[in-house]
Amino acid sequence: MGFLDVLLGRSKPALPDLDRLFALPSAAITLQAATGFTPTGRGSVCFATAEGAAFDQIRQDVRDLLDADTGRGGIPVEFSRDEYGYSWLLSQRDPADLPGLVGDLHAVNSTLQDTGFASGLLCSLVGFRNAEQQTLALVYLYKRGTFYPFAPLPGERRDHALELQVRAAVADDLRIEQDLTRWFPVWGAPGL
Repeated sequence: MGFLDVLLGRSKPALPDLDRLFALPSAAITLQAATGFTPTGRGSVCFATAEGAAFDQIRQDVRDLLDADTGRGGIPVEFSRDEYGYSWLLSQRDPADLPGLVGDLHAVNSTLQDTGFASGLLCSLVGFRNAEQQTLALVYLYKRGTFYPFAPLPGERRDHALELQVRAAVADDLRIEQDLTRWFPVWGAPGL
């Protein structure tokens, strides 16, 4: 930050604390006790795709890193693009290995951040399901460093009551986004 930035009151936004992702396993225990939702073993990272050889190499490096255990029965990561042009990386693990899944998501976010592609990172999410097969995601907003629950219903509707119940349940475990207008729907996101 330069002298003029200080004089004009501009500041650089602080980078989010990606280590907050590691609070998800603890929050999952709280969530299960309060609502009956358990991890699905699926999680994803959403980012704006950059063009060029440098980004292609990083994408391949991430794939190689996360697919290292496929020879031992691990599930390969999947890349997809949504209708808005954003890319998604889906990681899948045994539902009991939420710490491993969180490690995968952290590695992807860190790699993109450390290689200069942080501006393209949007969110990460971890999927949950209850006994009635209702889905839920805990979504991490990269630029805000906060979480929010997303509970989709058929027909692109949301279960707002469940989202508020989940917010109350995990508020001591996760830094919850206070601005409800930032609780964006992530319809059809890989990992839900």
